[in-house]
Amino acid sequence: MITIFGIPLQAFLGQLLLGLVNGSFYAILSLGLAVIFGLLNVINFAHGALYMLGAFLAWMGLNYLGLNYWVMLIVAPILVGLFGILIEKFLLKHLYKLDHLYGLLLTFGITLLIEGLFRSFYGASGQPYSSPEALRGATNLGFMILPNYRAWVVVASLTVCLITWFVIERTRLGALLRAGTENPRLVEAFGVNVPLMITLTYGFGVALAGFAGVLAAPIIQVSPLMGSNLIIVVFAVVVIGGMGSILGAIVTGLGLGVIEGLTKVFWPEASSTVVFIIMAIVLLIRPAGLFGKEK
Repeated sequence: MITIFGIPLQAFLGQLLLGLVNGSFYAILSLGLAVIFGLLNVINFAHGALYMLGAFLAWMGLNYLGLNYWVMLIVAPILVGLFGILIEKFLLKHLYKLDHLYGLLLTFGITLLIEGLFRSFYGASGQPYSSPEALRGATNLGFMILPNYRAWVVVASLTVCLITWFVIERTRLGALLRAGTENPRLVEAFGVNVPLMITLTYGFGVALAGFAGVLAAPIIQVSPLMGSNLIIVVFAVVVIGGMGSILGAIVTGLGLGVIEGLTKVFWPEASSTVVFIIMAIVLLIRPAGLFGKEK
């Protein structure tokens, strides 16, 4: 039997895959946070609740309307994005000229409101959500058994992350978004509707959270607290990668997910704190984060 540091190869690779799956969720959630902070300067604490909302919309679509996973993978993020647009349009836009703390407090209040509403209807226990039939089962790779749905999560998350990075960093639209946040009056002089662009940017950022929620629904039980259990780690990922850094959110999310998975193999007791230990070390060495820009 092949072993790595005394651990069977199959068990090691299985834990590595689990870390990669968790890293995919960290990457796509921290990407949404990085987009919103980098372009709007808003610390969106409601991200975890909107991730939970995406999962619940998928569950409700199946149980109340008979809409399958593939339909809700498109519909749920759109609905979450529309809800985010309403939040930005009627609440957040009044806070842009104030300290970041006000946006944080507002989105924290929205989190408590959404979680409390779903707990009153569904309780704190989780609701099961089955993976689509096409992605059930596993593939034997010879050296390990690869669950098909978890492989899909990694591929889907990476695809969405890379497309988002390309649009923001390599296209004219992304250049307008960045310019609109740095010098809105200049961009408006070229006929661009900056307030609408900011609103849509927030909607897109929270739609990423809704998309992650649908991906997570078949893996973990859908519950009102699923977002609050994850958002603190995701914020740590964003801080390590660099606040507002798109590439930092993707790379750091995946990397920390893998490190967390391997820590469960070699030092299980530290697996729940390793991300925060790394955050403390990074902040001591490079306060702006690994990919952040020093001021």
